[in-house]
Amino acid sequence: MLKRSASYETLRAGFRWDLPATLNMAAQVCDGWAVREPGRVAIIDLSGGVRRDVTYGDVWKLSRRVEVALLERGIGRGDRVGVLLSQSPFTAAAHIAAWRMGAISVPLFKLFRRDALTSRVGDSGAGVVVTDDEGRAMLDGMGCATITAADLPDSTRGGQMAETGPEDPAVLIYTSGTTGAPKGALHGHRVLTGHLPGVELSHDLLGQPGDCLWTPADWAWIGGLFDVLMPGLALGVPVVAARMSKFDVAECRRIIAEGSVRNVFFPPTALRMLKAEDARIDGLRSVGSGGEPLGAEMLDWGRRALRVTINEFYGQTECNMIVSSCAALYPVRPGAIGRPVPGHQVAVIDADGAVTDGEGDVAVRAGSASMLLEYWKKPAETAAKFRGDWMLTGDRGVMEDGYLRFVGREDDVITSAGYRIGPAEIEDCLLKHEAVATCGVVGKPDPLRTEIVKAYVVLRPGLTPTDALADALMQFVGQHLASYSRPREIGFVDELPMTVTGKVIRKELKARAAKEVS
Repeated sequence: MLKRSASYETLRAGFRWDLPATLNMAAQVCDGWAVREPGRVAIIDLSGGVRRDVTYGDVWKLSRRVEVALLERGIGRGDRVGVLLSQSPFTAAAHIAAWRMGAISVPLFKLFRRDALTSRVGDSGAGVVVTDDEGRAMLDGMGCATITAADLPDSTRGGQMAETGPEDPAVLIYTSGTTGAPKGALHGHRVLTGHLPGVELSHDLLGQPGDCLWTPADWAWIGGLFDVLMPGLALGVPVVAARMSKFDVAECRRIIAEGSVRNVFFPPTALRMLKAEDARIDGLRSVGSGGEPLGAEMLDWGRRALRVTINEFYGQTECNMIVSSCAALYPVRPGAIGRPVPGHQVAVIDADGAVTDGEGDVAVRAGSASMLLEYWKKPAETAAKFRGDWMLTGDRGVMEDGYLRFVGREDDVITSAGYRIGPAEIEDCLLKHEAVATCGVVGKPDPLRTEIVKAYVVLRPGLTPTDALADALMQFVGQHLASYSRPREIGFVDELPMTVTGKVIRKELKARAAKEVS
């Protein structure tokens, strides 16, 4: 754990990755605790509607039963094991069992449609998927065996823990596909260690007495699995498991109250829904958010309604938790995501790979413990991800006084009349308008300006789209940002295309805008 009394500068200067030659995540999140404190609460399970405190000893026994079932089906070291489950102790046990055996777990979303599920199961070569009855039906005809809780033997006599090291493959997580076809990011057993400093910072030094973690994000997403569940288990912080078919403000408040939650990771979409209802939540010590920039308006609302300063963090499936805010250690700057997390060297570089003070490519130097081993079966794409010793995130940004300001995805930056315009700043501005529930901003092809700024807007309930309102929104942005950032068109929509992780799929909006021209 990070030193609680140190400053950010001291933490960063003195940090070194402590990666032993033998490292297995099952020991980090389960077996070690099960030996030392088997009665310690690991998971507070609300998924069945009634609170059940699950200890590390309970998780160990359940994971051993899963391990025996996997062994009976011929799973061994290096084999891929799909996990198609929502938040539950069974989900944690499935991953832990696979890691203990030296197998590779493959998290799968319950929200996937058949094509998305088929492609991931097929590409990974997962021969067995741990799931439930609903998931078994979804997987029918895909050529993989399934294991449900009802299939587990009573025996907990699994094998010896596989001797694995930091670089040995452990988990295969598919990207959300916002900028192309999903790719499998293969991570080693060091990936959890790589997440811990950023998770601690984003929750104002997680691990304080009484801390308890929860997120509405699915545990199949890296944000749920490695920003919440596994770090919580590794640090001895109880994690709440609660199923939500879709985000609901009242249900969110119930879970926080019944689970005694003090630390929450809210994806930006969830925060926007809470803000739209001006929901007030008491009792929280920290709130982290990542995936999309929040902006000053959301930060101000968070201080009023949640009684905390929301800490933004940044990363991606390929290398996560590399930048974070931490209100407990340094000021949170509106418009900036945060500062590089100790252990991760993050910079903005130019086309030649040199660090630049201006706008450039956000990159992280090789050596970060949360960095992928490779893209699964894609050596060319793996090589293209790097520029020298720097791994490219695909995002554009600016480093200002040690803080990273996000400009936008490289493919999302708008070129209009010679100006390069990031959509995030415009979206943040529009969200300050009382009529806007959520929005997405893209460039629309234009023969004169190359592109114009077009905003797709979802209005708050009860409001009607009008030309006058569109004009008002355009003027609103023009009054708050540079004149060239003002949208020249507003499109009112009922909903925005979203990934299953809650990110706006701007490439679909760009395709829609392009069709409007043709």
